[in-house]
Formats: sequence, structure tokens, C-alpha cells
Amino acid sequence: MKTSAEIATDESVPESKPSANYAEIIYNGIWKNNPALVQLLGLCPMLAVTSTVVNALGLGLATLVVLVGSNIAVSLIRNYVADAVRLPAFVMIIASFTTCIELIMQAYTYELYQILGIFIPLIVTNCAILGRADAFASRNPVLPSALDGFMMGLGFMVILVTLGAMRELIGQGTLFSDMQLLFGDMAIHWKWVVFENYPNVLFAVLPPGAFIGLGLLIAGKNYLDEREKKRIALQKAQDGPSESKRVRVTGQVS
Repeated sequence: MKTSAEIATDESVPESKPSANYAEIIYNGIWKNNPALVQLLGLCPMLAVTSTVVNALGLGLATLVVLVGSNIAVSLIRNYVADAVRLPAFVMIIASFTTCIELIMQAYTYELYQILGIFIPLIVTNCAILGRADAFASRNPVLPSALDGFMMGLGFMVILVTLGAMRELIGQGTLFSDMQLLFGDMAIHWKWVVFENYPNVLFAVLPPGAFIGLGLLIAGKNYLDEREKKRIALQKAQDGPSESKRVRVTGQVS
């Protein structure tokens, strides 16, 4: 039975061919191969901490920084690490960047660090990070690897924030509450009370609400993908079959 990391690596293999097609890397990270909506990686922290926008944004930024840093480091050493110690070396790199993020959050956003709790150190076990390091960064130069890490992290963070906004709005009737935990005193008044005298919906705040919210996001993506496929098929049908040119070979030169 394969582990989640192995599954992530296998799924990423088709995208891991050495290539500098930056448009394809951006499209894969944001939409086609999104770690949260398509690969379904990092679900544990996603379902646990996305009760508000600030929690989701904090975890998303931390994951983004670790993903970019580890992809760059793995790409730099890719020609000097033997296959026998490849994965342990990658895990050590990811753990180093995670420790740096943990110390930075303790120094500058300590309250948010306490709220996110164990899920910051557990970034080390996020299969999306190890999967991209092994499947892409270990086979590509630094610049494409950095872009791949950034777009994969950005795609993951966008889904986290979207899910956090959905849960905060339905659960508490507000948006952007407690943003000062991440941005300091300038964000004290960023809280937006969408519904006055809103009765809190505990179901949306708890993890079952996150399951349903994530399911709706996946369903929305699948609907848009299917609609795009039908549009392309309809366009091809309207254009008609491409004309084939018949070449006559007589064996004589006139």
C-alpha cells in the first residue's frame, strides 16, 4: 500500500518532465494540479485551522515560504545527492525551513503561532511539499523550481483563504476578524461585520463544516472544468474536420 507521499509523487510525475514552460507551471499550480482541490494534499491542517481568514492566511503563507525555499534548495543540490539518501535529505531541508518559519512566527506573530499550534511544525509532513521536491525540483533548474514552489504554494493558500472566508462568514457572519494577529495594529479595524446580530453557526466553524465547504469548492472546480471541455468540443464541432491534402504520385515528372 502506497503512502500519501508516494501517491503525491506518482501523481506529479507527468508534470515533472524537465521543462521551462512557465505558463504551464503557473496553470498547474493555480488550477490544473492544485494541491488542495486536485491532489487533496494537506487536508489535515486545511480542515482544522481554516475557521477564520487570518488562520488560513497564516498557515498558507507559512506553507508557501517552506515550499519555495525547499524547492530552491533541492534544485541546487540535485546533482550532488545520491539516490539512496535523496528523500531523507529532502525531509531535512523541509524541516530546516519549517523550523525557520516556526521561529519567525514565535518572534513576530506569537498569538497566531499559538492558535495554529501543532499544525506549523506539521508542515514538514505536508505531502505536497515533499512531492514537489522529489517530482519537480530534483529534476529541474532553480528558476522553474522556485516558480513551481511559489505557484503550488499560492494555489494551496488561495483555497485555504477561500475556505476560511466561507467558514467565517457562515459561522460568525464576519470577515477578516483578528487580522491584527498577522498584520499588527494597522489591521485592528479590518474586521467586516457582514450580518448584524448574526446567530453563530457552530457547524460551519467545526471540522464537519470544513468538509462540506471543501466539497463545494471541488464540485465548483469540476463543474468549470467540465463546462470548458464542452465548450472546446463544441468549438471543434463547429470548425469541422480539418481538410486533408491528397498528394497524387504518378511516378512521372511533368
